[in-house]
Amino acid sequence: MNKMIAVLPATFATAVFAGAAIAGPNCSAPQDKWMKEADFKSRIESQGYQIKTFKVSKGQCYEIYGFDKAGKKVEIYFDPQTAAVLEAK
Repeated sequence: MNKMIAVLPATFATAVFAGAAIAGPNCSAPQDKWMKEADFKSRIESQGYQIKTFKVSKGQCYEIYGFDKAGKKVEIYFDPQTAAVLEAK
C-alpha cells in the first residue's frame, strides 16, 4: 500500500505535464480581430492544403487537420488574426 501512495504523485505529475504538451499553442487576439473563417480557409487552400477538419482549438487558435500539397497528413495551428503557422505536427 505504501508503494502505491508513493507512486501516485509521480503519476499525477506525468499526466498533467503530458496533457499540457499535447494542448497546442495559445492565441490571445480578440475574436473581433480574427480573420473570417471563410477567408482563412480560402487562403490556406490556395497554398495547397486540403482541409478535412477545421476548428478553433482550446488555446483559441485556428487548427486544421488535412493534407499538404505533397499529400502528407498534417495537423497545423494558425494564428487566427494573421494565418501565421504557430505549430505543425
